[in-house]
Amino acid sequence: MTSRFVEALVGADRPVVMEVKRRTSDGSELLGDRTVAQVVAAFEAEGAPCLSVVTGRWFGGSEALLAEVAALTTLPILRKDFVTSGAGLARSRDLGASAVLLTSALLAHSTLGRLVDRALALGLTPFVEVVTEEEALRVPRAGECVVAVNNKDIRARERGAAELERSGNLLAAVRRGGTPCPVSASGIEDPSDAAKLLQRGYAGLLVGTGLLRRVTLRDWCQEFDRHRAAADPPPRQPGTGQAST
Repeated sequence: MTSRFVEALVGADRPVVMEVKRRTSDGSELLGDRTVAQVVAAFEAEGAPCLSVVTGRWFGGSEALLAEVAALTTLPILRKDFVTSGAGLARSRDLGASAVLLTSALLAHSTLGRLVDRALALGLTPFVEVVTEEEALRVPRAGECVVAVNNKDIRARERGAAELERSGNLLAAVRRGGTPCPVSASGIEDPSDAAKLLQRGYAGLLVGTGLLRRVTLRDWCQEFDRHRAAADPPPRQPGTGQAST
């Protein structure tokens, strides 16, 4: 099955899923005086390949927010919430989602398998979130899923500092699981950290608070681009096997 969400992300110049989120987990407002339409337009202007919309109430989200974003853009959209049933998957699709978050830590393995099957049958990309090596290796039908390492602790409502080293530690297991699209998600605020995660081998990133807290989104994106360019090896000259100087 071809996933529009995955194709858009892995084919992007900036493979960053940019997230629409009203509040942080501790209740701090993120949109300020910006409208949802202004945030979506800014993300599109900076080349976002996909959007994420947080509908969970911890973060001030709602289904209405997902529907609003879906009416504003043609980009693939991830619904971020605790979806635990087939009805929730169908509702996500009807509201305009292209992908849906499934949190491995909150679901029995058999339930996760049923939800992955159902999501795929509905034309949704399962965006399966993991935090341990065991979870990473046991994602059902991983070859048809995005598998995302959450750098924060969902059991603590994602409060506290991010553990970006978790993404580094779990990448090999995520890749062994078979996903075509490993993603590092949550807690990525510094553009240099974002660039390093891609250099290590992640196909994409999910960034929300780090973007929304910036006065100018373009500044974050341009700094990200500079760090990526600095990390890339120089091009090799044809037939020499040597880097150009």
